[in-house]
Amino acid sequence: MTDTQTLNVLFLCTHNSARSILAEALLNHVGRGKFKAYSAGSSPRENQKPNPMAIATLQKAGISVEGLTSKSWDVFAMPEAPHMDLVITVCDNAAGEVCPYWPGQPATAHWGYADPSEALGGEAEKLEAFLQTMHLIKKRLEILTSLPVGSLSKMALENSVRELAKK
Repeated sequence: MTDTQTLNVLFLCTHNSARSILAEALLNHVGRGKFKAYSAGSSPRENQKPNPMAIATLQKAGISVEGLTSKSWDVFAMPEAPHMDLVITVCDNAAGEVCPYWPGQPATAHWGYADPSEALGGEAEKLEAFLQTMHLIKKRLEILTSLPVGSLSKMALENSVRELAKK
């Protein structure tokens, strides 16, 4: 990888409505042009849309939600799909599933987060769960974006990103 190369990162979750959507928007926001984020789900529901609370949380934080859609991970296994350099699962269900073959065999990692859409309580408690999840994801992404990606081999990138799961 060169210092001028943009790294394509795919965030995976089961439905592609909350955590992976948050991660996609956040990385595109903090990636400083070095990263291009995408998201998908292993089994999004028919007519799945991003969770309105995820969208509201991002908007409140001043992060663009333009172009965010829920889609199947099959979209990124197609020959015409963008080549991924890194695939990160953000929910435990997706991490345990057999993923499609990714062209180019990207580096992989798992960053597990609790599903904020399953938070108990009223709207205020649920919005707080989305805010907390967004902050946890952002913390890891800020470290990821500070890595010298141009000098990282696939193995070094994979090891670095997997280490972030411990933070």
